[in-house]
Amino acid sequence: MQLIKENINQEINEDYLVETLNLDDKTILELGCGNATKTISMASRGSNRKIIACEVDEIQHKKNLTLEYKNINFKFCGAQDIDLEDNSVDIVFMFKSFHHIPINLMPKALKEIKRVLKNNGLVYISEPLFMGEQNRLISMFHNEERVRIEAFNAIKESVEKEEFKLFKEIFFYTPVTYKDFNEFKEKLMDVTFNDNQISKELEEKVKEEFNKISNNKEITFKKPFRVDILQKI
Repeated sequence: MQLIKENINQEINEDYLVETLNLDDKTILELGCGNATKTISMASRGSNRKIIACEVDEIQHKKNLTLEYKNINFKFCGAQDIDLEDNSVDIVFMFKSFHHIPINLMPKALKEIKRVLKNNGLVYISEPLFMGEQNRLISMFHNEERVRIEAFNAIKESVEKEEFKLFKEIFFYTPVTYKDFNEFKEKLMDVTFNDNQISKELEEKVKEEFNKISNNKEITFKKPFRVDILQKI
């Protein structure tokens, strides 16, 4: 397993990657569903999909409960304490959320994931890489280098302990476009799930750096990811 890969030249729309896993007629668990963008995408495709979407941010969870999708059940719980029966789901997804688990609870979360998975079930963990221009901007107000390393180490250790088998590891990037700093700020700085506590002075520094990179124009970043697809042993 590899934490970082340089010179990633494969562009992937992650929704298409997800759909290669044959989700029809499956019970799907998404942990850390956020605003349910990926949840809705999975629920709106294919057939006979039952999705359980969990979120630990209470504000976001309440917003999710206002969404009306017959095949989505929203739950307020975290990966380290999943409110489900043993061997009850076919596949687990975590999109950019595993590194948000407290470091000391990461091994427990993986054990919980294994508990709720059916035999030979899969877990799909997508993590952003600590590299690239967008990451450099974000790290000015929310530096996740350590937690991303710890997240990778926890996943790697679970494979080495043969709790899971590494089915596939994929590196890719997706393009992310911002028309201006205000959109960048709205999507990445004004969020409820990170306690960023950004001062006006720091915001101005980030804005200055953003505008220096973008030349005050619309800009597209290449956002790099690593996906680890694991199978329950």
